[in-house]
Amino acid sequence: MVNALLVEKTAAGDQTVHLRPLSEAELPEGDVTVRVAYSTLNYKDALALTGKAPVVRRFPMVPGIDFSGTVEHSDNPAFKPGQKVLLNGWGVGENHWGGLATQARVRGEWLLPLPDAFTLRQVMALGTAGYTAMLCIRALQRQGVTPQSGEILVTGATGGVGSVAIMVLARLGYAVVAVTGRMEEAPFLKDLGAHDVIPRQYLESMTRPLEKARWAGAIDVAGGKLLAAVCASILPYGVVAACGLAAGMDFPATMAPFILRGVTLVGIESVSCPVEERRAAWQDLAALVDVQKLDALTTEITLAEAPEKAEALLSGKIKGRLVVKVEGGV
Repeated sequence: MVNALLVEKTAAGDQTVHLRPLSEAELPEGDVTVRVAYSTLNYKDALALTGKAPVVRRFPMVPGIDFSGTVEHSDNPAFKPGQKVLLNGWGVGENHWGGLATQARVRGEWLLPLPDAFTLRQVMALGTAGYTAMLCIRALQRQGVTPQSGEILVTGATGGVGSVAIMVLARLGYAVVAVTGRMEEAPFLKDLGAHDVIPRQYLESMTRPLEKARWAGAIDVAGGKLLAAVCASILPYGVVAACGLAAGMDFPATMAPFILRGVTLVGIESVSCPVEERRAAWQDLAALVDVQKLDALTTEITLAEAPEKAEALLSGKIKGRLVVKVEGGV
């Protein structure tokens, strides 16, 4: 039997979430079956569990865009029973049953071998959030942003992407300015490696097409007015890596930063990212992540706790990373 968090829709169109047993025969098609050890709660998972955005594309659905575990059965020559693996994205938890269950059956090309540097728990402490943070950092590097270029701004700093980005950027020698709506967490952010911490209201107060240029680069998880303010305050020829829309999908900006300062806005897409870039990002994480700091910013929860924690995550009450211990089912 498979214990899973199952998202369903009633005849009236209401969404429900229950922890319930399923038969292995109910698992979707795929050529590799994995015994899931850990999953995680990302922003998208929280939206899926609460129904506050149409993340789930088909019902019933087992959410969970990430998981790590051990291969139980494989018809794919790239993977063998007993091998430890991880998965990020590929529509899992949206169109295909995901990681918030004790078993997952997926296509082998969606899986990556577990990096030697990490345990199954640690790789989920990073999860899509950490992997996306590394994609953003790699984008800044490709555009020529170095530690000598100037300060790097990180919005949503206490969240998953933000906290990992700060930790890795600091390890690489960048001076990081963390943006948060929870200034009481400034000591936590400085422990991660932030050079400075500023309130989110500082960006929210910006309304001009061009503000005082301050930052050489930025990683933004917010979108909306915050992203517009970030772009307006980037130094000439600076770079912004945008990977989220926590503050909105709109982008109420002008062309001024792009044509008067040569600012580059780079979109980061993690769901269908090519395998070569995924492998490179995880190799970088393996080389750069301080696992002691990673463990310190990680909270472990059970499958049964996930729906409640999803509400807290969307309310901005969670800092760092939430890892879901799936093995054992509760």
